[in-house]
Amino acid sequence: MKKIITMAFLAIIMIVATACGNSSQAPNGETISVKATNGTVKVPKNPKKIVVLDYGVLDTLDKLGETDKIVGIPQQTVPAYLKQFKDKKYTNLGRLNEVDLEKINSLAPDLIISSNRLANLNDKLKKIAPTVQFTVNDKDFLNSFKSNMTELASIFGKEDQAKKEVDQLNKKIDTLKSNVPTDKKVLTIMANEGKASAFGSESRYGLIYDVFGFKSADAHIEASPHGQSVSNEYISQKNPDYLFVVDRSAVVDGKPSAKKVIENELVQKTNAYKEKHVVYLNPEVWYFAGGGLESLNIMIDEVQKGIE
Repeated sequence: MKKIITMAFLAIIMIVATACGNSSQAPNGETISVKATNGTVKVPKNPKKIVVLDYGVLDTLDKLGETDKIVGIPQQTVPAYLKQFKDKKYTNLGRLNEVDLEKINSLAPDLIISSNRLANLNDKLKKIAPTVQFTVNDKDFLNSFKSNMTELASIFGKEDQAKKEVDQLNKKIDTLKSNVPTDKKVLTIMANEGKASAFGSESRYGLIYDVFGFKSADAHIEASPHGQSVSNEYISQKNPDYLFVVDRSAVVDGKPSAKKVIENELVQKTNAYKEKHVVYLNPEVWYFAGGGLESLNIMIDEVQKGIE
């Protein structure tokens, strides 16, 4: 009798231990190799606990219906279009460019999805859990975007759904391109602390030219992460027919500076200003996010509205 009780007790202990030991593992322990910006990475298939450090990825997981697996995000800078992720059920990991590694470690995630802003932390992050990064290639935006969406969706077995979403975006892009006034010149400007930077083809905002089909007012803008520093005289001289403006200061420092940059005597002489073709783009989407299914959708809509 005593032997039977002892064996039953041991069986219960083994069941409890097994349940606890599997709490952070992906179902069946399956893995999949994903081609990401940071190389080919083996990750768990259908992970249970995900840390997401990229808002474009966040809005994509939202579209794919995989947000129930997210345990932590940088909530301090989360865009308004993703306001549902300010909920307390998600652990706040800090800001988009500055996250708390100790908090991430304490969450014991199965997968971490990093961002270009945090690429320097990837070696530390991958010691906590498999880490992938999906960043669009400015020199080949559409192909890299499609690849990112396919690879990300493959982790959850949702490649077909991702393809449908991408196909819908391609249709919207085609519609936008058919409405673009190709005889008009465009400048894309980022305002920051009262100063201006211009972006051209194959740059951070190069999709305006390379994907949407606008003609640049300057074909020789230097491509760099923060753009080419330009003056009011430069903008006036290039005399764009359309000005697309991203206000970095508004989202980084909470101090809008775009009006100060754009609405001055020199820029007011441009065709863009005279024809009311100065389009202020949502900096939360264009500066903080981008590269996701929903963020690209918003970008297309904003530009379309700006030329109507």
